[in-house]
Amino acid sequence: MEQVMDEQVKEMKGSKDSKMQLKRTIGYFEGVSFIIGTIVGAGIFVSPTGVLKYSLLNVGVALIIWVACGVISLMGALCYAELGTALPFSGGEYSHIKRALGSPLAFVFMWTAMFNKPASNAARALLFAEYATQPFYGECPAPKLLKKCLALAVLWFLGILNGRSVKMAAWVQTVFTVLKMMALSVIAVGGVVLLIRGRKENTARFENAFSSEIPDAAQIAEAFFQGLYAYGGWWSLNYMAEEIKNPSRNIPLTVMTAVPSVTVFYLLVNVSYLTVLTPKEVVSSVAVAVTWADRVIPSVAWMIPISVAVSIFGALNSSMFTLGRLSYAGSQSGHLPSIISMLNIQYWTPAPAMIFSTVIASVFIIPSDLIALTNYFGFSVWLMIGLTCASLIVLRYREPDLHRPYKVFLPVAFGMVAISLFLVLAPVVWSPKMQYIYASLFMLAGLLLYLPFVHLKIHFKFVDHITCYLQLLLEVSPANDKSE
Repeated sequence: MEQVMDEQVKEMKGSKDSKMQLKRTIGYFEGVSFIIGTIVGAGIFVSPTGVLKYSLLNVGVALIIWVACGVISLMGALCYAELGTALPFSGGEYSHIKRALGSPLAFVFMWTAMFNKPASNAARALLFAEYATQPFYGECPAPKLLKKCLALAVLWFLGILNGRSVKMAAWVQTVFTVLKMMALSVIAVGGVVLLIRGRKENTARFENAFSSEIPDAAQIAEAFFQGLYAYGGWWSLNYMAEEIKNPSRNIPLTVMTAVPSVTVFYLLVNVSYLTVLTPKEVVSSVAVAVTWADRVIPSVAWMIPISVAVSIFGALNSSMFTLGRLSYAGSQSGHLPSIISMLNIQYWTPAPAMIFSTVIASVFIIPSDLIALTNYFGFSVWLMIGLTCASLIVLRYREPDLHRPYKVFLPVAFGMVAISLFLVLAPVVWSPKMQYIYASLFMLAGLLLYLPFVHLKIHFKFVDHITCYLQLLLEVSPANDKSE
């Protein structure tokens, strides 16, 4: 059977000179679209209220925190840019942690991410289904079965799309990012126009921006949590570093464009909301953008729910794209079955990795209550960011001769490690819950799989037969070049 498989692979690969590897097809503009598309989801349209709420409705403090969160996100993105240009491999944090801190920690990261990220994708798909079906049901809730079926359909549509063509997935990402930014531009420009007109009801919130009560340290910290969550996704470009054209130039340039752009838009959109609505109205609104549109442009307010659905769809596409690359990198390192790191011999895409990650996300949709469990894994995101920035510092000293086309100012990396440590420990110290212990134990449980199957290399013969069968069925072949 293995001989038949090898002959078929050789036939379909064609030229002997062609290498079976991921192709560098993502340029600067596509990279910007992926970062912006991942960061900007439904939150800025529906509920950008957390920062204002924990700032005690102090407009000046809230706007400063939005900008500060953008600066912190840019600091992290620049650290990742150094790692992405020095080690342009798929897998993002996983690849960097493995190189600097060792295989066990990288496995724990992947084990946790294989729970967190598919659950997040499932939640996005269900939210998309919610907004896509609501116009047909008016004030009545759409049937749960219908929403789950639509969520599964969207997941598999994007999974198949990403498994068939990287260029098509990048094109879809670019189109949906442009559409969502056009919707945000309408809100941002509308607010600026109202401010320029200078009417008292529009400028009142900004004339005495700091007149409200000043929040204490714990409240400011909670506001930062909310703001940084809204910027989540700035790390996405490193997952696709192996497919970026001229990564030495495009990775730093892309993050320096995308993250500040999102910061400016977030600031302008929040200013626009506060130009029309009072802080209390913003915090109490179920969907802030809809309330804003009802007052400013009521004739086209119906477009806001459509814009939210478009925004979620774009964020889901980019998130699925990056998750496929994590699975691919983990398999290349021997942390997942070898079939997952194989590439389709017609499209040069990690089709098995996309199928694998889509299947896991689908499991979370069917009993959707499982998604709620991910709320207790929020600290793990910043734990891994901290470990990744620590990896940068370790590599600076351990591999000083490593070619680094871009180097971040080293204190920035130390600052990100300190911020990450604070964001990991703060919720556990201020509001300790048993669920945090359960989440930590779940993460460490990954080592129970690592020890026998990775460290001791226990292998079952029947897995080879399954791999061989799937390789023929999916028409996939091992990549010629390993990531490391």
